[in-house]
Amino acid sequence: MIAKDLRSGVERLGDMIAEASTIVPFTGAGISTECGIPDFRSPGGLWTRNRPIPFDEFVASPDARDEAWRRRFAMEPTFAAARPGRGHRALASLYRAGKIPAIVTQNIDNLHQMSGFADEHVIELHGNTTYARCIGCGKAYDLAWAKLRFEETGGAPDCADCDEPVKTATISFGQAMPEDAMRRATELAQHCDLFIAIGSSLVVWPAAGFPMIAKNCGARLVIINNEPTEQDDIADLVIRHDIGETLGPFVGN
Repeated sequence: MIAKDLRSGVERLGDMIAEASTIVPFTGAGISTECGIPDFRSPGGLWTRNRPIPFDEFVASPDARDEAWRRRFAMEPTFAAARPGRGHRALASLYRAGKIPAIVTQNIDNLHQMSGFADEHVIELHGNTTYARCIGCGKAYDLAWAKLRFEETGGAPDCADCDEPVKTATISFGQAMPEDAMRRATELAQHCDLFIAIGSSLVVWPAAGFPMIAKNCGARLVIINNEPTEQDDIADLVIRHDIGETLGPFVGN
């Protein structure tokens, strides 16, 4: 059902939240664009300005690694300035109230953790851009170390332990999805009674399958997104409005 207006949609969503015992939010870029984080796929998004660098190209080409790190450092002021929006804070309120056991996100910006979610309760399907990891041994590095190495050597950093390339802890095109995150997200979708897809176009698979999993397992499905999605027809409630305005009011943020 598509809400006829924001007020009726928020009222219905409030009722569904009150009736639910286990809520699983699934967030996409839309919740963070309201905080100044650009998305990737829309007109004017990052991928329309810069061709994405596939994982195999990153591994094989020193030039590709250098370019990937140049792009990340150029984005640092944007990520550093971003703060959780009303949508993030609303979900964090429900988390503190015990309604949300964990959150599933396609975002890489760390804003859910900043809003109050414990790190172990944020399931990041596409990784996290606020730190780096060796693609060989898996050792984690902070970005300050990576930037210092880049400035000292003039190129992308390599691991201090195994000399393999270090990249931001995000999932690139062609890189395997994180098995543990996918498993946990699947289990959450299977066992919730309310699944809320927020700010996602629901076109990136396999992540876009989680709303269907939840619905097939008996959960109610809510989709909050400014634009239509291919899964609107199976949703119990669709709200096509800004996320902050939709989620903020009924939790007092």
